Amino acid sequence: MTNNPIPLLSFAWDQQALSFNLYVSLWIAVLAIAVAALLIFVRLHKGGLFARDFEIDQAEIGVGSSKFRFKPNITDRQVAYAIWVELSTRKIGLPIDLQHDVIVEIYDSWYNFFSVTRELIKSISVTQVKRSSTQAIVKLSVEVLNEGLRPHLTHWQARFRHWYDRELKRYDERTGHDVLDPQRIQAGFPQFEELQTDMQKVNSALIKYRAKMRELVLTE
Repeated sequence: MTNNPIPLLSFAWDQQALSFNLYVSLWIAVLAIAVAALLIFVRLHKGGLFARDFEIDQAEIGVGSSKFRFKPNITDRQVAYAIWVELSTRKIGLPIDLQHDVIVEIYDSWYNFFSVTRELIKSISVTQVKRSSTQAIVKLSVEVLNEGLRPHLTHWQARFRHWYDRELKRYDERTGHDVLDPQRIQAGFPQFEELQTDMQKVNSALIKYRAKMRELVLTE
């Protein structure tokens, strides 16, 4: 007598009902449940219940005094990654050296970053912003713009650009003289040392902000 193995999966045609019937083995059902449970576990581990705590201390960056502790999800990492890319591909997130860097070019980079970050924040959906973790990233980014960039740009940018444009024109109109390098011209700004100190302070905050976004992207 031959024992016929029980099929794991089979179809049967019900002639009376004119329909197919699907029969699934108990082993297949158990396996499907196990796979589903594993996928749920991985999902939670990546960005939910089992995600590692991440802390943002605004005092470390220099743009406030609040601390945030949260469990980042994939949306938070995507936002942080977009900001990190902007900071890493512009002069804004790198150390400034005014012996070689041109101030007006730095201001252009800062202004563009201000616009890009503002648009990025606006693009986050309302449902995502409801999460406390996403709110923390948005709050930090807004503080970096309003407490980091805006005060310096408001105080210095127009004053320096007006002076610098006038100096460039004055040197260009001279005859028989070589035009000075922009770095040498900008060093003649009457409040150059004060501007440089304030710019370095903002730059330091932006570098720390960039490092924090990178850390958040890599958080498991």
